[in-house]
Formats: sequence, structure tokens, C-alpha cells
Amino acid sequence: MALTLDAQLLEILACPSPDHAPLSPGAPDDPEADALTCTGCGRVYPVRDGIPVLLLDEALEPGGADPGTGAAGSAAPGTGTAGDGAEPDDDHADSA
Repeated sequence: MALTLDAQLLEILACPSPDHAPLSPGAPDDPEADALTCTGCGRVYPVRDGIPVLLLDEALEPGGADPGTGAAGSAAPGTGTAGDGAEPDDDHADSA
């Protein structure tokens, strides 16, 4: 579905990253996507229910990396909730 934002709104919207570059409608791989792409850094911001979500945490990084897959996401194996849940079980096994 094609993005429909008021032209005046699109003129004043800018990327929330430090460079504050203008945004263009669509995504690099899909010009009809419900998204806005930063002309400077290349981040792609979703538009949900006609409302641009201009949060760095919600943006897709250039190259297709999903938001929220930083160091914490890559460190999840061994440090996630499964590891936290296993620790009390280990304590009980030792004391029994």
C-alpha cells in the first residue's frame, strides 16, 4: 500500500539521528512500503496506521538489520531467560 502523508508534514519531518536529514517516502527496496527512509543515514522508519514512528529503536538499519539486534541480542545465548531459570534449579539440586 502506498504511503499517504501530507506534503507539508513530509517537508518538516526529519530523521531523529544526529544528522537530522530529510525523510523520503517508501523503503529502498519497496518504494510503496508504509515507511520513511532517511536520505542521510539510510534508516527506514515504519509508518503505522498513518503515523510515522520516528524512534531510532524502531528503525531498520541500512542493510536490513532488524531493530534491537545490538550487543544484547547477540549475547542472548547463555545469558537470556533460559540461563536465569536454570540457576535456581542448580541451587536446589546441590542442596538436596
